[in-house]
Formats: sequence, structure tokens, C-alpha cells
Amino acid sequence: MTIEKKSLNVGKYVDTNHVDTAIRTYKKERWIHNSKRIGKEDSLSAWYSVEELEGFIETIKQHGADGIKFYYGAYPDDFAEKPEYAGLQTIVLVATRSKETENGTKHKDVYITKEDSTTILGFNFAHICPPMCSPYISQGKTAFTEIGLTIVDKGEEGMAII
Repeated sequence: MTIEKKSLNVGKYVDTNHVDTAIRTYKKERWIHNSKRIGKEDSLSAWYSVEELEGFIETIKQHGADGIKFYYGAYPDDFAEKPEYAGLQTIVLVATRSKETENGTKHKDVYITKEDSTTILGFNFAHICPPMCSPYISQGKTAFTEIGLTIVDKGEEGMAII
């Protein structure tokens, strides 16, 4: 008897148009409102190095994980560990293990024992932009070559290029 393993693949590669549309839609539908609510520009992106991601993936594999959830999150307004991130949104990575149930595949968060306590196997503290944006000039680009560039009408507050 052969046991067939169900594929865990759910994502796919997308093109520039897809990425640009998703970012523009986010900016118009969510970012502008988030920024207004918190009183400053909210973050638009989160960046991790390849080495960090490879290290996290290696660690989660060692703990039996087979996937990663990317949770949307926000730092508290009084975030003392990195005050420049206070109130801004972030992406938190959490190791998961798939489990087949009668209702389909569930992706359970992975918990590990660390220093005599149980904790989730998670990863955070990306460079978020803003405030940790690379200047366009140093990349040999102008603001108008960036993917997702959007002109947003802020009503009585004017226009913004984001």
C-alpha cells in the first residue's frame, strides 16, 4: 500500500503587475487610514536578510515544522525595546506543523521548550519601512521607479506620493 503525501504548496510566483496592484490597493484601502489613525506614516514593508530567513527555516525544520505563518501585527504605542517602531505594523513569522483533520489541513503553531518554559517558535524585528527605509538615491533610483508608487488623495490634507 502506498501512502500519498498531500502537497503543502499553496503559493505561486506572481508578476510585477500583481505585486504593484496588491501594494497600491493596500495603500489606498488600508495604509492611508492606518497612518491617519496612529498620527504618523505606518510601515509599508518588512525586510529580512536571506541569511536570517534561511536560519529561521533551518531552526523550524529541526523542531518538526513544515511551514510558516506570516502574522500581521503591530508594536504597542509604548514599545521601549525599539521606540522608533512604536505603533507601527509588522510581520511576525511563526513556525507551523500541518495536521490533517476531518475538516481539512490545519496549520498549527509550533511551541518549543526554551529555558524551562514553553514558547512559540517565532521571528520578528524586520527592518520596517518607514522608518528604516533605504534612501532611493543610494540605490541609484528615483522615487518614481519604485514598485507600488501611489499618489493618494488625503482630502483636505492634500496629496501624498507613497
